[in-house]
Amino acid sequence: MKKHNFNAGPSILPQQALDKTAEAIKDLDGTGLSLASVSHRSKEFDAIIKEAQQLMKDLLEIPEGYHVLFLGGGASLQFAMVPYNLMNKKAAYLNTGNWAKKAIKEAKFFGEVKDIKNDDYYSLPKGWEKEVPSDADYVHITTNNTIFGTELRQDFDFNMPVVADMSSDFMSRPVDVSKYGIIYGGAQKNLAPAGVTFVIVREDILGKVDRKIPTLLDYNTHIEKDSLFHTPPVVPIYTLLQTLKWIKENGGVKGMEKRAKEKADMLYSEIERNKLFKGTVAKEDRSRMNICFVMNEEYQDLEKEFFDFATSKGFVGIKGHRSVGGFRASNYNALPKESVEALIDIMKEFEKQKA
Repeated sequence: MKKHNFNAGPSILPQQALDKTAEAIKDLDGTGLSLASVSHRSKEFDAIIKEAQQLMKDLLEIPEGYHVLFLGGGASLQFAMVPYNLMNKKAAYLNTGNWAKKAIKEAKFFGEVKDIKNDDYYSLPKGWEKEVPSDADYVHITTNNTIFGTELRQDFDFNMPVVADMSSDFMSRPVDVSKYGIIYGGAQKNLAPAGVTFVIVREDILGKVDRKIPTLLDYNTHIEKDSLFHTPPVVPIYTLLQTLKWIKENGGVKGMEKRAKEKADMLYSEIERNKLFKGTVAKEDRSRMNICFVMNEEYQDLEKEFFDFATSKGFVGIKGHRSVGGFRASNYNALPKESVEALIDIMKEFEKQKA
């Protein structure tokens, strides 16, 4: 049975990136060594990480003065690294869901946090920019909410560095990197297996806090050693490089945006049309990456039955996050259009049976 992988993360990756990684695990480019056991100080891996850094710069048109880092610890470690490196007294955080809340929790160890949020997470705060204190050291946003299904697709202008957690929509659309001080995220959504974290950091915002920073938590440590201060996640970085090559071959980030919009529009249209289902997010704030929906009120008792029906048809990962329930179809770059069409087909089939 064909599987349709809608997992929220770790998630679907391009088949060619997986195939290349599988080959390299056995033998890296004819070296007779496995990728999993090659030295991170070797000329072979040096070429891999440098190519990945340069390709990311090319695809996103990253300006001079920025560094691309590949680190460990996930986005969760960045929740602490960001304020460690940037906050002297105060920062503003746009609170759009669980991951933003976790980032706020860490930031509060370092100073005052202006927490900007709605009463719920099913829409984005309107006019929130006016609530950012003018004396904040930086403003932090989480561009995509994997649990509730909202997404910010705007690049903001402030008189302070903008820091963005782009874990779950990175490389799905063009971004004006020049408007950000730091962009970071776990790569296990659109780029690589779990284990590597990407960080794009503007060098001139660093070195301005009064505190001493532990060596491993200092961005300058990793800039000076070009992400090789200690052993990086070698295998995920290799897969990340192969995924970047796939993105380039398929139209770059503009091509990814076109794919994401087409697939998301198809599925949202079916959710709106189908008698059994309804969306949970304000239309203007809907994510293209994580499409969340529930059963309509009169059909709520069919939720488990639809989930079991979808599972029997080969669908993986469509159950909503345990904190909100319902369903979530994660529409990452590598998800084929055919999987979205197949999901729409079973939604129609279930409607014919039950409505």
